[in-house]
Amino acid sequence: MMHVPDPLSAIDLQLDADAVGAVSEAEQSVRDLNDTQHPALEPLAWLLLRTESIASSKIEGMQVDARHLARAEAKRSLDKRIGPETERVLANIGAMQMAIDTATHAGPLTVAHLSAVHHQLMAGDINYHAPGEVRTRQNWIGGNNYTPCGADFVPPSADRVPALLDDLCAYVARDSESPLVQAALAHAQFETIHPFADGNGRTGRALIHIVLRRRGLARTFVPPVSLVFAAHRHRYIDALMRFRDGDVAAWIVHFANATTHAARTATRYLQQVDALRASWREQLRAYRPVRADAVAWQIIDQLPAQPIVTGPGLVQSTDRTKAAVSQAIDDLCAAGILQSASEHKRNRLYEAPELMALLRSLELEG
Repeated sequence: MMHVPDPLSAIDLQLDADAVGAVSEAEQSVRDLNDTQHPALEPLAWLLLRTESIASSKIEGMQVDARHLARAEAKRSLDKRIGPETERVLANIGAMQMAIDTATHAGPLTVAHLSAVHHQLMAGDINYHAPGEVRTRQNWIGGNNYTPCGADFVPPSADRVPALLDDLCAYVARDSESPLVQAALAHAQFETIHPFADGNGRTGRALIHIVLRRRGLARTFVPPVSLVFAAHRHRYIDALMRFRDGDVAAWIVHFANATTHAARTATRYLQQVDALRASWREQLRAYRPVRADAVAWQIIDQLPAQPIVTGPGLVQSTDRTKAAVSQAIDDLCAAGILQSASEHKRNRLYEAPELMALLRSLELEG
């Protein structure tokens, strides 16, 4: 049965006290996550963005963990090829970053913005031929490839999609709604419209962060809500289906609880990573006196965003000489901060094992 959602402008939202409390708690948890503002923490913002992107991809069946992705990013700096699934996850990170940039720098959200995020997401997929193009045919979820009969969900027909997308963008432009409620409804509505032939889930979860950034709730750090959705995928899908069946409040409560858990997990994790970075500085000082302008300090600051690095990659990111970077890597390895992550001496990969352990623990937190 085809599902045609009501326009968001027509929803008469009535939340009981428990739902209002869940929304308030979630918004406060995101504010707490974003309360610490300091340039030195910017790499941690990228780390959370990557965590969110990996989890969002995992919901769609792409099983690429943080370590595998970090190795792929390092190999890219050496112009080495990486697998197609990893390329898709890296594209998701790019799409998520584009979504946040859209929220920060662009004007009101438009269908063109959503198409641009989708294009970034799908452009590298050799099996997908219409990145950024709103569908002109019927699609569905589940069942088989030939007929929607027996499908788990059948979105609205293609002729209804443009008006529904215009309504969605108009809703996101409003400031009268709670930011958390607005993000929840925008995401669920986008997933219900299913405006693209593929990539809707990842684009729709990027939309969450467009709203939270646009409304000023997630100023720097994204709450990795997809981490919770991925860990409890069936609950997430069930809550979306309840939204489609008219139980909007139940979806909002589910979304709010997931956001609270994600934001609190991220807050604790950022504190752990910042403490780890401080301990690295002490380890380096204990190993030997290092000049204040030494490249090793730059690398320590960058590691949360690049837990696996290469010499050529660090030369580019630090804008320092090959010799200076090589000396810094030797010092960081001797101090126990980095270790070799490849057997070959040429173009060797180096990883921060303590940071990778924290990354793995974060992936299991959902």
